[in-house]
Amino acid sequence: MNSREKILSAIRSLTLEVKTLPDIPNFSSPGNLVEHFTQSISDNKGEVLTKSEFVAWFSAAGFSKVISLSSQFAELATLPLPEDPHDLESLEVAILEGQFGVAENGAIWLEDTQLGLRALPFATEHLVIVLDRKMLEETMHQGYEKIAAAHSGFGLFLAGPSKTADIEQSLVIGAQGAKSLRVVLV
Repeated sequence: MNSREKILSAIRSLTLEVKTLPDIPNFSSPGNLVEHFTQSISDNKGEVLTKSEFVAWFSAAGFSKVISLSSQFAELATLPLPEDPHDLESLEVAILEGQFGVAENGAIWLEDTQLGLRALPFATEHLVIVLDRKMLEETMHQGYEKIAAAHSGFGLFLAGPSKTADIEQSLVIGAQGAKSLRVVLV
């Protein structure tokens, strides 16, 4: 018997006491989910807009390089989704649909089935996520329960535009990703 087999044999012979996991308390906070989510997005340096507020902002900005993967705003697209993520280099706006949001911290769950390219939410200058207001969860615990049964190849929680700060405490928005995040609640 070699040393590897001796170690594995010793591990297999151990009898461990079965312990139950502790109950997770309910971290819910009473109140309006939309208001709580909106405040969390604002705290993350993002913005929550209505459909009409978003259209007004978009129209005033005059963007020319836009990819929209949202059925709500498909007509705003000026570019098709490229096959090569390097072609996203000069993208001004990406409009995506989020699966659900978390009021506790403003995190929004995005899956690869909705992204087209995994780099899309990070390569654009301005990120817009369309989210059904009925798809808000109170806490990250509930959010993780929701994705536990999902069979996605890739997914992420996104909570605000890209931010970084140096040791001199200077906050820079958009350093490694989108400069802005706008969430359109529908």
